[in-house]
Formats: sequence, structure tokens, C-alpha cells
Amino acid sequence: MPVSQELLEILVCPETQQPVAPAPDDVLRKLADAAAAGQLRNRGGSRVGTAPSEGLLREDGHVFYPVEDGIPVMLVEESIEL
Repeated sequence: MPVSQELLEILVCPETQQPVAPAPDDVLRKLADAAAAGQLRNRGGSRVGTAPSEGLLREDGHVFYPVEDGIPVMLVEESIEL
């Protein structure tokens, strides 16, 4: 279930206040490859075993926030640095 447009219009990165947008497929593929290789970690240091199928990318392209069951996880420690 994708994030609603209304929600996207008000969401920002909690760290920098930059807008976020749905992550493009190439970013999702890169994360899937890293997860499959056991190399994907969130910013809290925990290993991410399952590649996210949806997420939000910070405007500068450096941070990914996962979306779980249509709900954005906007916690810095759960985000993934790209």
C-alpha cells in the first residue's frame, strides 16, 4: 500500500527537515542487493535482513526511510544511509 499523497506533502526528514519522496526502483534494487549480501544496516547499527519493498528518500538522496504496511517509519535510527 503506497503512502498517500496527502501524507507525502507533510512528511519531512526528522533530522534535517528536508522533504521526502517515494524511493525510485534503482534505490530499492541497491538495498535489496545489500540485504541479500548481509551488508544492509540501519543507522542504529542493526542488520536489516529483509530488503524494504517501499520507502521514502530524503531530498538530498542520502537517507532512506522504510515504509512498512503503508506506514512510513520516520525514525533516524531506523533509516538507512545511502
